[in-house]
Amino acid sequence: SFARTPHRHSTGGDHAGVITAADLSGFRASYEPAVTADFRGITVAKSAAWGQGPVLLQMLRILEGFDDERLDPCTALGAHTILEAEKLALADRESYYGDAMPVPLDVLLSAEYAEGRRALIGEEASREFRPGSVPGHTPFLPELRVASAGPAIPSAGQRYVPQHPVGEPTVDRSGEAKGDTCHLDVIDRWGNIVSVTPSGGWLQSSPAIPELGFCLGTRLQMTWLTPGAPSSLQPGRRPRTTLTPTLILRNGRAAGTLGSPGGDQQDQWQLPYILRTVVGGYTPQQAIDAPNLHTTSFPDSFWPRTWEPAGAVVEDRLGDEVIASLQARGHVVTRAGDWTLGRLSAVGVGDDGVLYAAANPRGAQG
Repeated sequence: SFARTPHRHSTGGDHAGVITAADLSGFRASYEPAVTADFRGITVAKSAAWGQGPVLLQMLRILEGFDDERLDPCTALGAHTILEAEKLALADRESYYGDAMPVPLDVLLSAEYAEGRRALIGEEASREFRPGSVPGHTPFLPELRVASAGPAIPSAGQRYVPQHPVGEPTVDRSGEAKGDTCHLDVIDRWGNIVSVTPSGGWLQSSPAIPELGFCLGTRLQMTWLTPGAPSSLQPGRRPRTTLTPTLILRNGRAAGTLGSPGGDQQDQWQLPYILRTVVGGYTPQQAIDAPNLHTTSFPDSFWPRTWEPAGAVVEDRLGDEVIASLQARGHVVTRAGDWTLGRLSAVGVGDDGVLYAAANPRGAQG
């Protein structure tokens, strides 16, 4: 009855839902194996490619072949290398990830594929959309649109409002959001550990079901209406969400979790944390506090799905010298302020058996 009842849409018209009672009764929650990749002595576990989870694994596979000096996000060379690896992995995400068709993760996460992607990283910022080639698969090539109703990325202290807002607090490409995704990391004294990003949408864009007291999720907004896309809207298929918690294992045992709100930036903000703790020797809290960055050189997961060729958003604390070097390499840099990028939290257990937790000063969390 709820789905059949028309509700007012942002277009001004009244529309009924397309979901049926059979859709709801036929759904069963299930378990599925995590997708994993090894990196410098740890195993990183993510959800499957119906969401964006494996994109972090692809980033790590690409970066694994570089020397340590190229994995420091606080240096000009490291920041450049990381941004370029993110672009390549995110291009593959757009072209291959989704629940509408099989995703060739065995190839995308292979050492041979990562080596070929790594070779594409040059000394200058790429302005191209470059998905890789997978035998037997044709990459989906989305329409590449640059935002025209104002700047694609707001300057520090400003908030860009698109000409046709989506009616909910989606994340700006600068990382700013008024209202955001939920993420939780929990560990108990017995070592049970969980990382969960359960956010399903926003109250103001999905009416509450009177008989049940909760609202329908709004993640179907993330499906594509373009036929042939790996995340096209189809019956019985999940939308390719940006929700992407992370579990880290050492020697086959859970050692830590992390995650963040932030839409397309979630895995991009988790990447420097892993590099800093695994390669740079940072403590979890130091890694969260350190300057963050991300690329916007890929189509956004949220409508209107714009991109900024060679776009890079950085915290000012990265430093004038590093930022100038990125600009000299061709990155279109937006300085987002000192404490703006990421809402990471992390928990875990050290080699000594002592539990730890790290919270984020950005947004007054923790």
